[in-house]
Amino acid sequence: MNRPGQPPDGPPDNPGDGPSGSDDDYGLVFDDSFVRAASLQEYSASERTATEHAPAVRDRPPPVVTCRTGPRLTKQVLLLAALLTVAFLFAVYLGVSPPGQTQSGPPPRPARMSLVPLAPAQAVRPTDPDRPFDATPAAQYATGAAGINLPGAHATPHFDESQVITALSTAKEYLVHSSLSPETLAGREDRAIRLLVDPAQVDQFDAALRRPAPDGLHAATGWLVRLDPAHAVLAAPDIRVQGVLDYAETGPGTLEITTDHTFVYAVRPAADPEGDPSLLVVRRALRFRFDRDTLRGGQLELLGSRTQAGPLPCGEATADHLRPLLAGEKPPAGHPPATDPYAREGGGAVCGTLAEPPPAGSGGGEAHAKASGGPRSVTQAP
Repeated sequence: MNRPGQPPDGPPDNPGDGPSGSDDDYGLVFDDSFVRAASLQEYSASERTATEHAPAVRDRPPPVVTCRTGPRLTKQVLLLAALLTVAFLFAVYLGVSPPGQTQSGPPPRPARMSLVPLAPAQAVRPTDPDRPFDATPAAQYATGAAGINLPGAHATPHFDESQVITALSTAKEYLVHSSLSPETLAGREDRAIRLLVDPAQVDQFDAALRRPAPDGLHAATGWLVRLDPAHAVLAAPDIRVQGVLDYAETGPGTLEITTDHTFVYAVRPAADPEGDPSLLVVRRALRFRFDRDTLRGGQLELLGSRTQAGPLPCGEATADHLRPLLAGEKPPAGHPPATDPYAREGGGAVCGTLAEPPPAGSGGGEAHAKASGGPRSVTQAP
């Protein structure tokens, strides 16, 4: 702190240069900083003569400090904040609603599903263990995923070609995992299918696999094909497939894929590795819906699943897994179980008759295979 009598900016560089060379108060040099910091100001001679008995000095007003850069800096900060806010809101808008694209479709609905068992008119005939599909229409079907062919993809009014291809490919992937995977057929794997399901339908999928019920909503066999592992297993790794896929835009934000395929499996008794094989025919007609969210996530919404499978006995539970009639087995005698039209909770007891397919070499079998891809006829019983 400066001593009394010192200038505000401190003593001069050479305090000893005063008149006497001492540090008394009269030896200080009054520089500009000292004068500017003075709180009193002496009147000039003209001011003293103009007013009689005027005081020799007057109070000096405190200096006004002006910040030259403050207002400009404040405007720059406000402008920068406004620009950042606009950029953030624009980025949010692009993320939620990309230009040229509409919002996603309606929320997923519960998938509706049905399964009709097809009972044979007589005992199930065995097939050749080495060539199980010979002498049947399935001899002309492709093997595995090669039988699930995608149609030519073209842009729709609100979906470009790449989005249509993505939807078709996702539907095919679902069919492969749910109908052709040996792990799925044996009831050991369902995770790959679950990952393809719209997250809003995952609860329905989980409930159907954990607590299957024939209520039209929670049948595991509506989501996938699986055998009762204690009853039947695959007798050959090859699975024959034939069918069609199609697509159509059903709204500005929705794309539907319809599939209709027949899968033919060679099966044998689970407890007898040397048992005669026989064929299990499963026809699946599925409807999938895609919106922009599911397309981006590589997922799908299952709208409906209709399945016909045989040879199966009428009246046996099919919601959990399939228990086909094997070589030499006959369907139980009697009529199909009654259906109560007043009961709205259940899906009803529906059964059909499995028609005998024509031989593979006949023209009728080839025409049938191309036209329907499934059983020749179904006669539903009440």
